[in-house]
Amino acid sequence: MSETRRKLTTIFCADVQDYTRLMGADEEGTLATLKRCREAMAHLIESHGGRVVNTWGDGLIAEFPSVVEAVRAAVDTQNELAGFNARRPSDGRMLFRIGINLGDVIVEGDDIYGDGVNIAARLQASAAPGGIVISSTVYDQVRNKVAVGFEFLGPLMVKNVEEGVPSYAVRIGDGSDEAPPAERPVAARPQPAAAVMTEARPAPGGRKLFAVLGVIAVMLIAINLLSWEGVFWARFPVLALAVVAALAWNRGQTWFDRKFATLAIVALGIIGINLFTWSGTFWAVWPILGIAATIGLRWSMRR
Repeated sequence: MSETRRKLTTIFCADVQDYTRLMGADEEGTLATLKRCREAMAHLIESHGGRVVNTWGDGLIAEFPSVVEAVRAAVDTQNELAGFNARRPSDGRMLFRIGINLGDVIVEGDDIYGDGVNIAARLQASAAPGGIVISSTVYDQVRNKVAVGFEFLGPLMVKNVEEGVPSYAVRIGDGSDEAPPAERPVAARPQPAAAVMTEARPAPGGRKLFAVLGVIAVMLIAINLLSWEGVFWARFPVLALAVVAALAWNRGQTWFDRKFATLAIVALGIIGINLFTWSGTFWAVWPILGIAATIGLRWSMRR
C-alpha cells in the first residue's frame, strides 16, 4: 500500500468555463481543443518546476514547491491561452479559471488530498473566465515578487473550513490597465473575459533597465569614436550589455521556454565574442554544440 504522509505545498487548480456547453455544441472539437490547451498548460507547469498531479473531465490539479513559480505559471498560462483564444470565434473560446493555494495536504502515492486542495478548487470556482484567484497565504509570499497587480476579494467561504479564506484576484498586466477582477465570492456578476486575458505588459522596471543599458551602450560607442585610435574597443562592453538586456527580457517573456532561451542567448553571446576576435577559426562551434546537446537532453527528458 502507498505510504500516507503530509506536506506543505502550493496547489494549482484549473478548469474550463462553460465546458458542458462547449461539449454540447461540438464534442470532438472541444475534446481536441482541451487536449491542446492541457498540453500547453502542462508544458508551462513543468517549465516552472511544477508537477501535474491529476486531470479529470475539464479539470487539472498541479503542485509546486515554489509559490512564486506557481503564480508565474498561472500568469503565463492565461497569457498563452489568451493568444490561442484570440484566433477563435467568441462562442468557441476555451477559457480556464485558475485557483492557487498554499496549504498542508495529505500525500498518498502521487495524489494529494485535504483542505489545502479543497480551498484551491473553491478559489478556482470563484475566478472569472481567464482569471486567477489566490489565497492570502499565496498573496503573502508573492505580493512583492511577481509583476502583477492584486485585488482583495474578501473572505471566501469553504466547506469544512470554519473561517472564511481571504482571497485575491490577480490582475494580469502592469497594474495600469483596467483589467476586470475575478468573480467575487458574494453574488457578483462574472466579468468579461477578454480584458482579463490581455497579455501581460513589460514591467516598468524592465523598461527602465533597457533604457539605462541603451544609454550606456550609446555613451560607450560615442567615447570610443571621440577618442578613436584605430580600435573599436566598445564592441565588447556593448555585446555584454546586449546579453544582459536579452537575459532581462527573457525573465518576463512567455513565448519560449525560459531555460532554453537562456542557453540560446549564451550561445549568441559566444558567437559574438568569436566574431569580434576573429582569427580565421570558428572555435564557437564547440561550446555551441555543447549547449545544443544540453537543450536536446533537457527536451528529451521532459517529453
